[in-house]
Amino acid sequence: MRAFRLLNDSVGNSYFEEGVLPEYLSIPSERFIIQTKIEEYQKHQHPAPRVQYVVTLKGKLRFTTSDGKQFILEPGIILVAKDIHGEGHSWEIIEGEEWHRIYIIPDEKEDDKFVSY
Repeated sequence: MRAFRLLNDSVGNSYFEEGVLPEYLSIPSERFIIQTKIEEYQKHQHPAPRVQYVVTLKGKLRFTTSDGKQFILEPGIILVAKDIHGEGHSWEIIEGEEWHRIYIIPDEKEDDKFVSY
């Protein structure tokens, strides 16, 4: 499954990698959160609040990392957010008015299974 992973470099800036997650993936998780509310984070730089997988159900978004690079997130693409330090990333909805998503918070010690291109 296609995926993007947000990370921090050695000085805390965010950047992304494009890659895939295995077709069958089972990772122990702590929580599962469904969210549709659009909060104040949109368009403002912020780090991820914790390591998390983000599964988009509805919406098309543009993410921008602190290095200025961008990628598009939409249903069918998983985001692995690991940029938990520094200024982080921003996002904005570019199609529609809603972003329906699921956050899956893995156990901290688990490997994210991400394979970059």
